[in-house]
Amino acid sequence: MGTPELKIILEFSAGAELLFGNIKRRELALDGNQKWTIAKLLKWMHANILTERPELFLQGDTVRPGILVLINDTDWELLGELDYELQPRDNVLFISTLHGG
Repeated sequence: MGTPELKIILEFSAGAELLFGNIKRRELALDGNQKWTIAKLLKWMHANILTERPELFLQGDTVRPGILVLINDTDWELLGELDYELQPRDNVLFISTLHGG
């Protein structure tokens, strides 16, 4: 039997996708033997799929101000932010509110 997978969907909108190879939607199969929090997911994203200017997405260990995070259409602030533990089929949406003038 294979390693269990934690399958989630990442989505990027309003310019956030430009930092991730211009891909708006990704289906991930993460190692299901581990506990995955948003904090751990952000580190994984930085190491594996963040292709452009990480300073526009991350600030320290979290997303920078101006990046909205929704988990299953709910503001992550209501769910514990970095401590939220990902569940199978979670949809994590990153929306940039940072726009040039």
